[in-house]
Amino acid sequence: MVKGPGLYSEIGKKARDLLYKDYQSDHKFTVTTYTSAGVAITSSGVKKGELFLADVSTQLKNKNITTDVKVDTNSNLFTTITVDEPAPGLKSIFSFIVPDQRSGKVELQYQHEYAGISTGIGFTANPIVNFSGVVGNNSVALGTDLSFDTATGNFTKCNAGLSYTHTDLIASLTLVGLVDCVTLCCIALKHCSYASLCLAALSGCIALNYKGS
Repeated sequence: MVKGPGLYSEIGKKARDLLYKDYQSDHKFTVTTYTSAGVAITSSGVKKGELFLADVSTQLKNKNITTDVKVDTNSNLFTTITVDEPAPGLKSIFSFIVPDQRSGKVELQYQHEYAGISTGIGFTANPIVNFSGVVGNNSVALGTDLSFDTATGNFTKCNAGLSYTHTDLIASLTLVGLVDCVTLCCIALKHCSYASLCLAALSGCIALNYKGS
């Protein structure tokens, strides 16, 4: 895969993962087995209070095509087919949920050394079109994320983000709805003699919400 700024969904992800990824308040288990044909079967469950949720998923890889199928507690069937690099830097993703007939959508992703683009559209009569683009490099990335409803002719999402990654600092700034909400995440990292990496001094996320009068 081409190294570069990545996709818009990756802006702020490193900072959020360092803060919240390993935090789990619910009881959860995951078991993965592999068949002789190379099919991965994963069973997982999580207990939230008195409610227990479980799902079973399988993954099959054939050259550059990966098929993921998951069945949840409500008997919904989630299917995702990913074609990795049919052309250099390109990835195509087709997904749908049974029995939801309006869930089908296709997404195309393209990653370059200095840019990342993702666009998706649903399989409906009046689909919502998604587009996101990022420019930058491994250290600095600036991007936007848009959704357009073809039924109403309005933008349903208009976000922007900026991220900075360094050996001792990971920071991101996201604007949700451009003016509705501002989220700032900043993680200060320091190398220490007893661990390869440890949190230090500054670490946290601040969200500011704005509402029009």
